[in-house]
Amino acid sequence: MSDVTAGQASQPVARLRLLRSVELRTPQFDQSADFYREVWGLEQVETDTDGSWLRGTGDHHHVLSLRRAEANALGRISFAVATPAEIDEAARRLIARGIPLLAGPGPLDQVGGGYGLRFADLEGRLIELSADVFAVPPRDRAAAVPVGVTHVVLNTVDIDAAVRFYREVLGFRVSDWSEHQMAFLRINADHHSVAFNQAEWTSLNHVAYEMPSVDHFMRGLGRLKHHGINPDWGPGRHGPGNNTFSYFADPAGLVCEYTSDVAQVVEDQWICKVWRRTPELSDLWGTAGPPSPAIRKHMAGIPDPGVRPGEAEGAKE
Repeated sequence: MSDVTAGQASQPVARLRLLRSVELRTPQFDQSADFYREVWGLEQVETDTDGSWLRGTGDHHHVLSLRRAEANALGRISFAVATPAEIDEAARRLIARGIPLLAGPGPLDQVGGGYGLRFADLEGRLIELSADVFAVPPRDRAAAVPVGVTHVVLNTVDIDAAVRFYREVLGFRVSDWSEHQMAFLRINADHHSVAFNQAEWTSLNHVAYEMPSVDHFMRGLGRLKHHGINPDWGPGRHGPGNNTFSYFADPAGLVCEYTSDVAQVVEDQWICKVWRRTPELSDLWGTAGPPSPAIRKHMAGIPDPGVRPGEAEGAKE
């Protein structure tokens, strides 16, 4: 291995800017699309017979894509990178690490466009790095609807291996641990963009959507209540991350969260800590009570086999 290749294999493949979007696959496509559009507060950007792309009030083209499927599954997780040149460099570094590319680097043949690549993590999750994705004008943030996705929690069968991969390959930093059960990882000032939960199988735990303020957060809960939907857990405020939370299940049983006020990390001052898993630290407000059996089951999900041949298409060579 050359000195250049060795260097590429010893450092993160790219500087990730933020979590751009999440793709969910569901057999309840029509009902879920209606839920996220009419109840949850996202705005449909485009749709076809097998997919729906929805945005928040931010400037991302879409923050959630729904795809018709035979069973619930995580599609892909997309992270923003600054430039196409960084995508090309990420491709070289992934190859130097022996991680195969499933698509790209190249123009993304997808709604929203962009230039990117895709590869799988250790448990088969499809990861997309992208730049130059279409932007859209920001919407008015007065309404109690999400800005976009702020974090995704993933169930893993090996939390240590998962954390090591995301740190070494993708450059995440560990903000905190919840004993040895959960790890909270960041790529920017937000306390976490990805968290891992030790579990019996690989699956999606939940996707969290950022509300602009605690007031927006509470008014969003009020809107759902008017639709006859009450939280399965919440409202409350977590210890790790300090963020508010309320968890719901969409029509397919995939868990979505309203959150706000996440802790902001100052890199030179933040000290990672291990939190005890106690009710008073899971909810600093003491308002939420314990998670319902239903939401625990939904968060566990079903075993997700991850990427299969032919499912990673979408970037032209």
